Amino acid sequence: MFDLHRLRLLRELKHRGTLAAVAAALSYAPSSVSQQLSQLEAEVGVPLLEPVGRRVRLTEQAEILVAHTEAILERLERAEADIATSLTELTGTLRIASFQTAALALIPTALGLLRDRHPFLRVHVTQLEPEKSLPALQARDFDLVLAEEYPGNPNPRSAELEQEDLLDDPLHLALPEPSSTDGGGPMTVLRSLAHHPWVMEPDGTPARYWAMTMCRNAGFEPDVRFETTDLVLHLRLVEQGHAAAFLPDLVRSGQPPTVPLRQLPRGQRKRRVFTVVRHGASRHPAVLACRDALHRAVSNCATNYSPAYPESSA
Repeated sequence: MFDLHRLRLLRELKHRGTLAAVAAALSYAPSSVSQQLSQLEAEVGVPLLEPVGRRVRLTEQAEILVAHTEAILERLERAEADIATSLTELTGTLRIASFQTAALALIPTALGLLRDRHPFLRVHVTQLEPEKSLPALQARDFDLVLAEEYPGNPNPRSAELEQEDLLDDPLHLALPEPSSTDGGGPMTVLRSLAHHPWVMEPDGTPARYWAMTMCRNAGFEPDVRFETTDLVLHLRLVEQGHAAAFLPDLVRSGQPPTVPLRQLPRGQRKRRVFTVVRHGASRHPAVLACRDALHRAVSNCATNYSPAYPESSA
């Protein structure tokens, strides 16, 4: 019989990449992690790790063990969910990671709903972009993640994770000043900003890839002078006339627009916002309660929603 604790360490190594990262995440000494994995190798009777430069990687047999460990942990999470369902009060801790605009527009309302309905549930919220929060969800650092997906740029689909749509968040072209090309279509307005400074998210993010593709499809390379994941700062730079930007509705939190907004070309007008959990945790009462609260927060935001521009401009 293999030791489950050691199997978990092997799984952590697969997801975190290095012995040092495993040790830091679990508050162990690296030497202790290495010793536990050596004992697991002795239990299994085959090598589980092989050196690659200064790092190690899992052998084929280790990958087989990790796959079975994932299945075991999923069953244990289902057992935890069943126990929680049998209780009259929802207790424990729910760890949420959310990207910025969803955290601003939806999380405070959702927290209020959760507090009113489940006062003994402790909720921790961390602001984190999906490219970091989704791997952390697989590593069990979080229980639920709010993520985003831009048009034509789907995220990788992990067999271990379950997605549930939350809303389609409209995207707009935000102008630093009123446009003189309002009579033209979306591409005409976009091309009019070819020589204007832009603010975008940093290189390597899905939002940056999508924004660069939008500009290049319009026939120009944008002059990106400002880079930040803070979309509130994007909005402030546009308000002060320093930059053009692509802004989602959530950054306004239902308030009237403070800058001129124009529609984007068809097929590029919405980003998908969704929640993600591990399969074994999808029926946990805390997860169900959180998803319900987020859907209610979306409805509340929609009730307060102010149109970005007249319907006739569609």
